[in-house]
Formats: sequence, structure tokens, C-alpha cells
Amino acid sequence: MAPRLPAVLKQLEAIILGKPVQIRQALSCLLAQGHLLIEDLPGVGKTTLAHALARTLGLKFQRVQFTSDLLPADLTGVSIFDRDNQRFQFHHGPLFTQLLLADEINRASPKTQSALLEAMEEGQVTADGTTWPLPEPFFVIATQNPSHQIGTFLLPESQLDRFLMRIELGYPDTHAERAMLAGTDRRHLIETLAEAIDSSDLQASQKAVRNVHIAPALLDYVQALIAASRQPGRFMCGLSPRAALGLLHAAQAWAWLDGRELVLPEDIQAVFVPVTQHRLVMPSSGKAAVEMVKALILETPIP
Repeated sequence: MAPRLPAVLKQLEAIILGKPVQIRQALSCLLAQGHLLIEDLPGVGKTTLAHALARTLGLKFQRVQFTSDLLPADLTGVSIFDRDNQRFQFHHGPLFTQLLLADEINRASPKTQSALLEAMEEGQVTADGTTWPLPEPFFVIATQNPSHQIGTFLLPESQLDRFLMRIELGYPDTHAERAMLAGTDRRHLIETLAEAIDSSDLQASQKAVRNVHIAPALLDYVQALIAASRQPGRFMCGLSPRAALGLLHAAQAWAWLDGRELVLPEDIQAVFVPVTQHRLVMPSSGKAAVEMVKALILETPIP
């Protein structure tokens, strides 16, 4: 692990109290070059986590509040005619940043959601016949309110698959909540955060993660987990090849954060639920079932 990453974890844990696992999952997602979806109730720290990550990692940060009237051009940018030069000039939208917080993504229309998700997949934006690359690194944290809340548009399965991980923060425990109530406002603390690493360090770490060794036997284990998810009648759709690759990359990042240069079965198990739970939907309810996802781990033997 890069020498300064423990400082990253320590700084984030001082802001988001009592959530070390979720912080590590978010950092693993970023190191694996994926995008993160956080689904939870309002007020549990989703925005605070995104902002703290940007400050700690020295990333350019933009926050967009998704609403039903948000248009794709509000994200990507728009061409405006320049009278002086007698030509249209493209003005970059908030998408051109390094860490984008797409707040309450499921309040925007499907068309606007698609514009964001296409940019996430391709790492570029095309407007008026010109392609504009997005900055590197580029990381999206999207927050999503539970689907039963009023004014939300469900993300379809094909778009959920673009997110490497989906996590929940949940309520803090009593000890963490007391420390938060007695301490300084989290928003003020974020403003005081120093950069623990910069974006070039982060990119070097992302490249190092891809070199973490995965033994052939662990590839067999991943394939067995994927095959189990595809058993007829178990879920509406099994895990895709993209999900399998994401699982491997997330496990590499998890191992690297432990200071190892090889993946263990425990690394795959540690990231299996956040990588797969939003991709596996129960045929009976149309919703994800975490317990059924955990059952795949319990019943699949480790080679």
C-alpha cells in the first residue's frame, strides 16, 4: 500500500464517524477505477463522505443536485455563439471535474441519467460533433434515495451495472452519534482538511492495484460465484462479465489496502456484496435481496 494511504483512511474516519468499512469500500471502489452508488436515507452522511474524499485526495470537486427538470446539457455543457470570433464555443459543464457528486440521481429524468452514465462508461463527452475527454482520474459518487420515496425514477438494471459498488451508510451507532453531537459540525471540519495525497499519487496507486496478483485458483472461485448467480430462477439476471471483472478489481484494491500484493479469498468475499447486490434482483419482488447474495458466498466452496 502507498505509504500515505493510511493517512487517507484516518482522515476520512475522523469525518465520517463509526463507518470504517464503508469508507474502505468507497476508497477501494476509487482505487479500482469504478464509480460508487450510495443508497440511503437523507441525512446519514452521503454528501459529507463525497466531499471529504475529494478534499483528502486533492481532487477537483463538483456537486450537482439532480432534479426532475435537469437537462443533459446542464451536465455536459453547451455551445454558445461567440460574436467576436463568429463561431460557436463549447462551455464545459460540471461533468468536467475529477470527483462528481451526483446527488439524488434518481430524481432526474431517465434521459439525464443516461447522459451521465454514458460519460462514466466512455470517459468522454461528445457535443456538436466534437469529443471532449473527461479529466483523469474521473470518479462519480451518485447518491440515490430509496425508491419508495416520492418523485424518484428507478435506475434500470443496465445503468446500475455501470456502478462498480453500491453501499449503504446507515445510522451511526450510539457512540459515534454522541461524538458527532458533541463535536464540531462536519461541514466545518471538511473545510479544514488537508490533502493527504494528490491526484498523481492516486493515479499511481490505481495502476499499482491492477498489478496485485490473482492466482488461477481464485479465478476459478470467482467463476463459481458468477455461475451460482446465473442458476435459473434464482435471480432475474445473473452477474455479467463486467460484474466479474469489477469483482476482481475491487478485490485487488481491498488486498492492496491491506498491504498485500496478492488477492486472498477473503478479499473477494469482502467486496462481493457491495459489488453485486445492486446487480442481482429477486424475480419475486423485483428488488435486491442482500441475504440471497450472502448465501452465494456461504454455499460456494473456496478452492
